[in-house]
Amino acid sequence: VLHLHDTRGLGLANVCAALEAGVRHFDTSIGGLGGCPFIPGATGNIATEDTVYLLESMGFETGIDLQELAQDTTKVAAFLGRELPGKLYKLSDALSARYA
Repeated sequence: VLHLHDTRGLGLANVCAALEAGVRHFDTSIGGLGGCPFIPGATGNIATEDTVYLLESMGFETGIDLQELAQDTTKVAAFLGRELPGKLYKLSDALSARYA
C-alpha cells in the first residue's frame, strides 16, 4: 500500500509511476484531507475521488461509485466549512450529468 501526499501537485503522477512498478493499493483521503502535523502548511494526502477518476480513466475497475463519492466529499467540505484540496468533487454536477 502506498501513501502519497499531493506535494507540488504531483501526487497522481506518483500514482501512475507506482502502477508501473506494480503497486495496486493506495492510501487516499476524501477530498485530500490530511497533511503532516509537524510541517506547517504541508499538503494533504491524495484525494480519493481524484485517484478513483484517474484509475478508472486508465481502465482499472475500482468498485467505487465516483458520483456518490464526489457528492459525499462535497458534504464533508460543507461540514468543515471550507474548500478541500481535492479537485474532482468540485465538479460533482458535471459528474451527475456524465453518469446519469
